[in-house]
Amino acid sequence: MSSAEIDSIVPLEVLYGTHHGWLQSWLRRSVGCSQQAADLAQDTFVRLLVRGQPISDRAPRALLARIARGLVIDHWRRDALERAYLEALAHVPELSHPSPEVRHEALQCLERIAQLLDGLKPAVREAFLLYQLGGLTHAQVALELNISSRSVERHVASALLHCYRVCFEP
Repeated sequence: MSSAEIDSIVPLEVLYGTHHGWLQSWLRRSVGCSQQAADLAQDTFVRLLVRGQPISDRAPRALLARIARGLVIDHWRRDALERAYLEALAHVPELSHPSPEVRHEALQCLERIAQLLDGLKPAVREAFLLYQLGGLTHAQVALELNISSRSVERHVASALLHCYRVCFEP
């Protein structure tokens, strides 16, 4: 690292003191809730801390916004999954409702699945979910999506490879 690069490194506590208020305000406008914005701002700085890499003084707000934007997207995805899960649960007799612990575990699993499938094209994701979670055959998925059975096979294989790479490749 050159001396010019060393001079441009900002300690995390300085970055936090200088930009935390701005980031929290930015997040409050994005999520509409001051408590959620505070949590996401903290999570943003925790990500920087865990990352363990030096932080450049060049465009620190752009870096913070990029990390925070990803956290906001994760937040929205979790909310959507939770709403869908609770909506599905509303159609089940109350006596069959899982315990809060099981519901929490199920939501965590759904969130992990959503993270695994993030980045797939919608058609690939839909074919994969219909096949793996919907219990449909390739032919049934093909009929449902109005595509060939061979396309379904390719989509499912592509999604499986994607999930493998997300889980096992650096």
